[in-house]
Amino acid sequence: MNSDVNNPHDGLQSLVGMEVSAVSFVRDYVELHFDGPVLRALSNPTGVYGGREWRFPAPGSLDLMHRYIGKTVDGCQEDSGRALALHFGDHLFVIPLDDGSSLGPESAHLVGVDRDGGTSPLGGMRIW
Repeated sequence: MNSDVNNPHDGLQSLVGMEVSAVSFVRDYVELHFDGPVLRALSNPTGVYGGREWRFPAPGSLDLMHRYIGKTVDGCQEDSGRALALHFGDHLFVIPLDDGSSLGPESAHLVGVDRDGGTSPLGGMRIW
């Protein structure tokens, strides 16, 4: 990990070098878990896995999204107002930030870990 996930100013860069430990589907949003930190996609994510494009919640997207488990983030992009992207080698996970994609006032959250190592806003939180 190149930076501190609990520093909200580091944003996605804090996830570089971390492995996805879980993909969670919570009603109408998706979370990527990183053994502590959680990246929450409140707008419908898109991506490419194994050369196949997917768009949540379209058929087949859940199957492709669970394949990110065990993959390590090797790069990221933050384009304020447009999208957040995590790179996993040839695979890509994108959270759109534009007004047309957001389902509410927020598009994504990055939640850090507290002193006990549990996921908590007390450990820092970045909101897009």
